[in-house]
Amino acid sequence: MKHHGRGGRHRPAFRPGPWKKAHATFYEGNTRTYGGACDYTDVVGEGYGMNTAALSNALFRDGRVCGACFQIQCVDDPQWCKPGQPPLLVTATDLCPPNPFQPSDNGGWCNPPREHFDIAMPVFSHLAEYKAGIIPVQYRRVPCRKRGGIRFTMNGNQWFYEVIVSNVGGAGDIVGVQVKVDKSRLRWTSLDHDWGATWKTGFPLQGKSLSFRVKASDGRYMTSMHVVPSDWQFGQTFEGRNFKTGRRSRRFKSGGKRRKDVGQL
Repeated sequence: MKHHGRGGRHRPAFRPGPWKKAHATFYEGNTRTYGGACDYTDVVGEGYGMNTAALSNALFRDGRVCGACFQIQCVDDPQWCKPGQPPLLVTATDLCPPNPFQPSDNGGWCNPPREHFDIAMPVFSHLAEYKAGIIPVQYRRVPCRKRGGIRFTMNGNQWFYEVIVSNVGGAGDIVGVQVKVDKSRLRWTSLDHDWGATWKTGFPLQGKSLSFRVKASDGRYMTSMHVVPSDWQFGQTFEGRNFKTGRRSRRFKSGGKRRKDVGQL
């Protein structure tokens, strides 16, 4: 990930995209099953709430859209759509896998190239009658408004390090993560995207204070300096700075937000 100087600092805040057509079904489960293919352990504890969605791969894009926020609204089906219901916000946290044994218009709802949302049952019930099963929807990307900062969960072992990046505001999904070791003469080191919200590196990180730089899909950057202390342990989560979602974007500064260990999620 290259940092392009001032271009990453002063890009406008993420704005809603155009409305598009898709379909939606619903799934049931407990809060710890909602993280799925994005590698989130507990989406409620990690800032995503219950309004979560599994996306067909046409939207999920092999996990690159994890954390993105969408507005969805039931349309064009007066039999099942609840009248007067405003669009609801959902966050992409999982993949709705294709079903090659079912036709795309009868059970294989997430088969390519269909754009499909498999949403939590309570969200579906706000949009349409439960008995509908599947509904036509319109959707669009919208800014993610989060409480607190971007969270970095440290996983792996002494030879291999994984960082789960969650609770990202603004665009919500990220395209690059860099780490810098405290007092190191080395420049920022790019992490490799593993899957979903997980980024990995073999660069030695244990026993060192860490700073992280995140690049969102809209081209904006956010840096959290010294967000992870040198005595960090695997399984711990630390909170840094976050993107603003107002009309003006947060400037890209070298100074980080207060460091906060939010423990194990």
